[in-house]
Amino acid sequence: MIIGTILNTWFNAEFVGTDIFLNRYYRSKKSTISGRKRRWVLYNGKSEASSIPAEWHSWLHYTTDAPLSERAANSCFWQKEHQPNLSGTTEAYLPQGHEYKGGRRATATGDYESWSPGN
Repeated sequence: MIIGTILNTWFNAEFVGTDIFLNRYYRSKKSTISGRKRRWVLYNGKSEASSIPAEWHSWLHYTTDAPLSERAANSCFWQKEHQPNLSGTTEAYLPQGHEYKGGRRATATGDYESWSPGN
């Protein structure tokens, strides 16, 4: 984290809460010219925006006025657990046939017909 952000948080912010990834959320003590209080997050570890759960994302972007509620934190049985963006990491999705997975694609099934302009 940048030292300026930490100092600004200490002196000019009020703590709002944390999420399951231990990111800490803050709101400014004073309102801006538009009448809103600034909202921001101090990440736990690497600054990665995709590590913010949907409930906190909506609060950060002023979609909801109230911070994360207990009801929103409890997911339904059909919801998947939040997962950050893994692109560019060793856990990133690689389709079958990718060079890093051996580079062997499945054989063609023979049902493909190429387009020709005369048809």
